Amino acid sequence: MAARITFRPPEFTKKHHKPLISLTKRIPTCISCTTTTKPEIELEFIGPKPDENGNYPMDKTKAVSGEKLLRNIMSENKIELYAAYGKVMNCGGSGSCGTCIVEIIQGNDVLNERTNTELRYLKKKPESWRLACQTIVGNKKNSGKVVVQRFPQWKK
Repeated sequence: MAARITFRPPEFTKKHHKPLISLTKRIPTCISCTTTTKPEIELEFIGPKPDENGNYPMDKTKAVSGEKLLRNIMSENKIELYAAYGKVMNCGGSGSCGTCIVEIIQGNDVLNERTNTELRYLKKKPESWRLACQTIVGNKKNSGKVVVQRFPQWKK
């Protein structure tokens, strides 16, 4: 599709004057051709305890890379994050309580590095343990898959 753009000095604005400059500009007709899709991260959340058949419950969702904290993704998708004590005593995501611990089973490479808050709260915990309120899923450029174990402290 071509659109005609006309430039005319302000002193020649009457209709009887011809345009001094006339250009033709191509405008894309395919809207999807100009839209870029944002990279996505696939997330799987493994429940803490197996059911009567020995299978662990799993919740799945997706998130745009680099836009949300793991805690917010879990909250929006109604995926249980806090144990009984944490439900009552959590800090609301400020990183001051340490009750939102998760274990990253797969995909640590598509998450942000541990924050100073995590280094303080998790210094004696395995490297795979993270605070959901401090963990950014993706970096706006990468895509991939993250598998999260909820309540890793319950595993025996």
